[in-house]
Amino acid sequence: QVQLVESGGGLVQAGGSLRLSCVVSGSIFRINTMGWYRQAPGKQRELVARITSDRTTYYADSVKGRFTISRDNAKNTVYLQMNSLKPEDTAVYYCNKVGALLFSWGQGTQVTVSS
Repeated sequence: QVQLVESGGGLVQAGGSLRLSCVVSGSIFRINTMGWYRQAPGKQRELVARITSDRTTYYADSVKGRFTISRDNAKNTVYLQMNSLKPEDTAVYYCNKVGALLFSWGQGTQVTVSS
């Protein structure tokens, strides 16, 4: 069974940066699209960025121009570089496939942005 392990979160001041990592226990080479999701308290989980096997990326409007998603198939790892962080970016961040048949969710990594 594939496991997802997210890391890199923390407490940062507004305007700061964090780099999240997601290590997938199995190979991601054949996974077309991987994504980063987030869930803020009292809100539904939302997709904020995704990347296809050919490195095509998509970003939610709320993070466009500030976040960058990347993938290293050799390391079975997906990254999310987050710059110019805002208090509204505070959430638990998760990675997973995008589309049908998602993997079981990992524990996520908490990102807290103070104003």
